[in-house]
Amino acid sequence: MKKNDWKDRLNIVYSTNPDFRYDDGAEEEEATPEKDRQKLRVNIEKKGRGGKTVTVVSGFTGREDDLKELGRLLKTKCGVGGSVKDGEILIQGELKQRVIDLLKADGYTQTK
Repeated sequence: MKKNDWKDRLNIVYSTNPDFRYDDGAEEEEATPEKDRQKLRVNIEKKGRGGKTVTVVSGFTGREDDLKELGRLLKTKCGVGGSVKDGEILIQGELKQRVIDLLKADGYTQTK
């Protein structure tokens, strides 16, 4: 099916310039660096989560799909739930040391 994106350009004035290219302002995602160059930080948080303890993995740089894949791997290996929001991986429970061990085993050597 052909993508109809005219709704994205409602407030754009028509141009007669044949070389005109519409720029929607979307930035390309940066490539994900190697695993050993990622500086990940693992913390335990309880504040603002209804009293529930959550393990937070932050500091990931790269594509959103790679972050979601890492989050899926950690949730599966720990056997708990969680989510990926705002560039952070949230793992339910107090699993800091286990998450650090899993990340180091997967090749993320600069993990604290």
